[in-house]
Amino acid sequence: MPKNAFLMHEPAVLRSSVVFASPHSGRDYPWSFLKHTVLDEHTIRTSEDAYVDRLFDCAPQFGAPLICAGAPRAFVDLNRSAEELDAALIEGARRHGHNPRVSSGLGVVPRVVANGREIYRGKLPMAEARRRIDNYWRPYHRQLQGLLDQAHAQFSEAILIDCHSMPHEAVESAARHGRPRPQVVIGDRFGASARDDVVERIETAFTRAGLVVTRNSPFAGAYITQHYGRPSRNQHAIQIEIDRALYMDEAAIRPSAGFMEFRALLRGVIAEMAAIGGATPRALAAE
Repeated sequence: MPKNAFLMHEPAVLRSSVVFASPHSGRDYPWSFLKHTVLDEHTIRTSEDAYVDRLFDCAPQFGAPLICAGAPRAFVDLNRSAEELDAALIEGARRHGHNPRVSSGLGVVPRVVANGREIYRGKLPMAEARRRIDNYWRPYHRQLQGLLDQAHAQFSEAILIDCHSMPHEAVESAARHGRPRPQVVIGDRFGASARDDVVERIETAFTRAGLVVTRNSPFAGAYITQHYGRPSRNQHAIQIEIDRALYMDEAAIRPSAGFMEFRALLRGVIAEMAAIGGATPRALAAE
């Protein structure tokens, strides 16, 4: 079993209502899990948001916490409801209408990794699915809600930045007809999960850094933005998808030669986003 449900990076002093989260960057693949898959140790990682936790690990320097997944996405998907059980994988799971994520094998316990490659030969017992949910999914979400509650108590608002990466090919269609290829996709579920002025400031932080940004296409946000986004209660949730080609070799699943340069660029963006929810001066980005 993976050692940790989540990993916390906390600021010395909380100075921002912004909470950064990376639910898909877990890379603890224990042998007890790998021996039950039909995939090799490289292929099993293809649905992982590799190194996103490292891209955002400076957040505490700007007074904002960062929570990261301990378990890998192929083991349990923290960006799904605990009820999104795949009847094609989990013994005894019932079908609950049409859910395209679950139907495609991307439920809370995934059946496939990237490009639809099956993880297992057969089905998993319901008890195993419940064990993963109870030991990893629930602790992560309890901690995440606690961070948002803490921010709300101190600042009367909470802003969740849910950090992800996207395959370079995922934005291929968006680059047609002469439009620039998006490098960052901001998802607010078409305005349902965050107030527009908050999203506007986040978008400005990325565009000021010279990045091409679009909203809600092709990614508008999944369970986390839907569940935590409550703008009427001053709790906002925004999903960030970053093109993996900007900082990593996708085929090899390792940082590219430009990783540190992009990480430095993103540092200024993170400082600006933290400043949205507190008194973090932008000048700290240059430290």
